[in-house]
Amino acid sequence: MQKLDSHHLNTEWAFDLGTPQSPVAEGYIQVHENTLYSKELGYGLDVSTSSRDQNGADDLRRDFLLMSNRIFKVDVPNGIYYVQVTTGSLDNSDTTTFTLEGGATFSGKTDAGKFADHSGTVTITDGQLNIAFGAAAYSRTNAIRIIRYPDAPELVLSKVDFNSESSVTLTWDNVLKAQVYQIYRKSETEETFSRIAEATAPLYIDSDVEFGYNYEYQVSAMMDDFESERSNIVNIQFQDDQIQIPLVPDGLKAEGTTASSVDLVWQPTEGATTYYVYRSRFSSSNFERIGVTQTASFKDLTASTHQNLYYQIRAVHAGGMSGVSTTLEVPATFNYVRQMEYLDRGLVAVKNTDGVYVGWRMFGTDPNNVEFDLYRDGQKVNSEPIQSSTNYLDTNGTVNAKYKLHIRNGVGPTETKEVNVWGQQYLSIPIDKPADSVLPSGETYSYYANDASIGDLDGDGEYEIVLKWEAVAHDNSSPGYTTNVYLDAYKLDGTKLWRIDAGRNIRSGAHYTQFLVYDFDGDGKAEIAFKTADGTVDGTGKVIGDSQADYRNSRGYILEGPEFLTVFEGKSGKALDTVNYSPPRGNVEDWGDEYGNRVDRFLAGVAYLDGEHPSMVFARGYYTRAVLAAYDFKEGKLVQRWVFDSKDPGNSSYEGQGNHSLAVADVDDDGFDEIVYGAATIDHDGTGLYSTGWGHGDALHVSDFDPSRPGLEIYKVYEPEDSPRGFGVHDAETGVSVWGIQTGVDTGRGMAADIDPRHLGAEMWANGGLYSAGGELITTETPKSTNFAIWWDGDLLRELFDHNFKRSERYGLPKIEKWNWEAEELNTLYIPSGVRTNNDTKGTPALQADIFGDWREELILPALDSNSLQIHTTTDLTDYRIYTLMHDPTYRLSVAWQNVSYNQPPHPGFYLGEGMNPPPTPNISLVGAQ
Repeated sequence: MQKLDSHHLNTEWAFDLGTPQSPVAEGYIQVHENTLYSKELGYGLDVSTSSRDQNGADDLRRDFLLMSNRIFKVDVPNGIYYVQVTTGSLDNSDTTTFTLEGGATFSGKTDAGKFADHSGTVTITDGQLNIAFGAAAYSRTNAIRIIRYPDAPELVLSKVDFNSESSVTLTWDNVLKAQVYQIYRKSETEETFSRIAEATAPLYIDSDVEFGYNYEYQVSAMMDDFESERSNIVNIQFQDDQIQIPLVPDGLKAEGTTASSVDLVWQPTEGATTYYVYRSRFSSSNFERIGVTQTASFKDLTASTHQNLYYQIRAVHAGGMSGVSTTLEVPATFNYVRQMEYLDRGLVAVKNTDGVYVGWRMFGTDPNNVEFDLYRDGQKVNSEPIQSSTNYLDTNGTVNAKYKLHIRNGVGPTETKEVNVWGQQYLSIPIDKPADSVLPSGETYSYYANDASIGDLDGDGEYEIVLKWEAVAHDNSSPGYTTNVYLDAYKLDGTKLWRIDAGRNIRSGAHYTQFLVYDFDGDGKAEIAFKTADGTVDGTGKVIGDSQADYRNSRGYILEGPEFLTVFEGKSGKALDTVNYSPPRGNVEDWGDEYGNRVDRFLAGVAYLDGEHPSMVFARGYYTRAVLAAYDFKEGKLVQRWVFDSKDPGNSSYEGQGNHSLAVADVDDDGFDEIVYGAATIDHDGTGLYSTGWGHGDALHVSDFDPSRPGLEIYKVYEPEDSPRGFGVHDAETGVSVWGIQTGVDTGRGMAADIDPRHLGAEMWANGGLYSAGGELITTETPKSTNFAIWWDGDLLRELFDHNFKRSERYGLPKIEKWNWEAEELNTLYIPSGVRTNNDTKGTPALQADIFGDWREELILPALDSNSLQIHTTTDLTDYRIYTLMHDPTYRLSVAWQNVSYNQPPHPGFYLGEGMNPPPTPNISLVGAQ
């Protein structure tokens, strides 16, 4: 037996486990079935086991020991160790579990011919490292490798120079076998330490320090790829206490502003060598340093003056920095005006037991003094102008009546067309169910109505519906052929405008066809954009690409062939422009697997990236690599604006942070939209804004959920079991955590909605309780609905849309419930009949949006036989007058991306709930027929 020598005692132990006769891998120590631990040997098994040599792989993997219920022991000096266990077999699948002494438990399965390296870190305090293998059958173990991490250095502050060099000198003890040292620093303005340099000797001079700031330092030692724990913290306040700090600057004012700049001046402060300039979007909080100047003036070239801005100044010299100046407010001088669709008043009349409920839209562009008069059969119903709401109950109304609205002081036409009364609480729209489809296997399947979106396709001020049809759909992780995907367009009276056939080279499923419906070119009529391929047939019957091409492989995946992005005309379904799809597929393996799961995970959204015109964003990948491409549609052509790729230099932190959906909002209030891509956010210019690093998840919600703090918040759930949070809230602009709860499990669902009037802001829940917007646990009785939230009844609280799932049928029967905060239970408000939910257990509507009527939301639901759609609306009166949510940019864009992947409910960009302030007036320009 080979004893451990001095080399092993200091750096690495490497053991090749196998038969006594098998060759031993170079640099490894042999361990066979009878290598039992002894103090003299310093390593070995607790009891004998069995071995096998398969004589077909390299020397390390050809043989193995069966380690079920065995312990492997190694005598090691106390310290921190990296342990790697190699498992697998050439001709058998294998499951191995083991626990590192005082560390984590690992479990893994390998297929025949595959091998896996399981690794972890462990701290040894008793001079011996034990690896305890579990009871999994066989546990075929090929090798064990143990590497000791370097010791942590002892850091000391050697010198501080306030004069010529303005520097901090650090020294530390030399660590045995350290090849390089990493230097970390954190200033008082930073949340965490960041690596600022590396050194090959135990000395570092930091010249990048500024007067007045407090700095903390740590150092670590590196050996190969292994890094020690960090040293003790050394703290320094970088200012000369022998010199009095400068006086506070005076006379701060703005001499001029443009759309993107502010010129600041102030009175010089005696003795000051430098001035620090700070800016905030809020009058009393969140100031960030934006510049340094040696003169009493500063030109802010990063200002967005469509919003109020606030500035402060500090004077600085070797004695430190002064207090802050008085705050200067620079009022907004420029507004980005967003092009949005013109809508009619969305007048709707519904018969109920008390008469006829009538609702209509107030525009976001209407003045505060807009008034309404309601006419039934030519006679005015109301005695006084309707000023405080946008709905009315006509107790004398009948199902045969006709209603018209007159508008005073409003925007657009002064009266609406007459509308008929619905005899029930929904509008039924007939749809053209496609003929049954036959798969290559010969099986026949029927189509069912799936996700929908809305847009004014013909420019008449009324929404049309774009509906996706599916028959056989698969998740990316599941093999199998799928049926063709169809998109239809319908007017609200059931008139079918067109049908687009995506063709055999577009797979069917929630992750494949993300279709956007929006007026991209500003002509008052919406277009449709989505990923196409050879064989896609537009609404006029024209084929895109090669009609005969078939790129489906034997498992039903489509991993070759061209990919396109096409924009279609809303009125006719005609293909207007087709370009190669970006992000392209490239090598399938680049996305995280070989068989086609991760490469075809698509997302899409609409965003105002220039502040005024809508762009389309199409994305690929989120488990590993993530790529987003932005396009404009100008003069009938698709023009690429930018591409963000997580594999590009500096973007690695954005890998693996995407969700099964995305959101779009102006998170930093600069007038331009950002793409909230799960745990990461991409800025409007295609650069990364931030990545939290907390990982992938399913559910995502973005709004002003907490009106007590400035800006927007993001509530998200997380899938990785080792994520520091299972669900929680972070600041939408900065990514800084507001609060979070670690669950240690895959947290699949989560909801954010104001359902409890006792707490200002929205409540959040997933598994483990109901929380306030600020993270306070309200109750452990969690609402069982984590599906969709909807404004339905007359108060400002939000109700919950869910379903009773029919597992055998793979759909649910929908319902609307309200949280009873006193009884801590859900009460049913409304049950639509004859309809179902979509997307299996997800239980989503075809679409939820403020489609017509007042600001409350409607539901589009497929009939059980998929021969019609029903649009369900509330008939509850409300005294709250809020402009249509479709004129809030964040909400309207939420509706545009709602059908994407795992559908999420729409949220506005302002707080809508109990205790809300009046909604902000949207900066929009309405385009279309008026």
